[in-house]
Amino acid sequence: MLSLVKGRYRSRLAETDADLDAAQRLRWRAFRGGAQDRPEGRDSDAFDASCAHVLIEDLRSDRLVCCFRMLHLPSGAEIGRSYSAQFYELSALSAFDGPMVEMGRFCIDPACRDPDILRVAWGAMTAYVDAQGVEMLFGCSSFHGTEARDYYDAFALLRDRYIAPSRWLPRVKAPAVFDFAKRLRRKPDLKRAQAKMPPLLRTYLMMGGWVSDHAVIDRDLGTLHVFTGLEIRAVPPARARLLRMVAG
Repeated sequence: MLSLVKGRYRSRLAETDADLDAAQRLRWRAFRGGAQDRPEGRDSDAFDASCAHVLIEDLRSDRLVCCFRMLHLPSGAEIGRSYSAQFYELSALSAFDGPMVEMGRFCIDPACRDPDILRVAWGAMTAYVDAQGVEMLFGCSSFHGTEARDYYDAFALLRDRYIAPSRWLPRVKAPAVFDFAKRLRRKPDLKRAQAKMPPLLRTYLMMGGWVSDHAVIDRDLGTLHVFTGLEIRAVPPARARLLRMVAG
């Protein structure tokens, strides 16, 4: 259901140990930048074994250009199993009674700039959502680096327009956070805010997504991230049609 070809790219599920190894090596380049403290060149954790891994490859070279992993949960009652639950207090979401998918470790090869890669990735996710009747996508959307001041305009925009509904709002759990909803008083410069917003998060927001009111400072990966949720029924019909055109 996740195998599709659009233009020069194809998506498919990882099937072999070599597929997973390739995804972990791409993750290492994207998130850790070739850090010398990981000479094996792989980003891996205990959650990999519980997830399906999606690969986006360039048909001209078979090069892996993007990957992400998915953890399927029957309902919010199992949200404590998620990667995100390490960093956010998610008890409010335990009341969500539909199927959920956590999309994690999403990354694009730093050497690739083609926006079609992101479109194909979302097409693959849309195919999965439709086939499995998924009602919510969620995950951690990452900003590169751990200096919150680099993203003040983006965080101010999130504060003003995109904080989660109170019934689902994640609470603070991680020891190091930037509480932008309380600490920022500035009005966002919209041009700078959009320029600093990660592409994956921009896509979530365009589809009706929302975020936590604070960012976690993740020094292991060297990122700031916000919990991000998207109720599928909130996706605007026109955008849903575009996604299904890619997925079809």
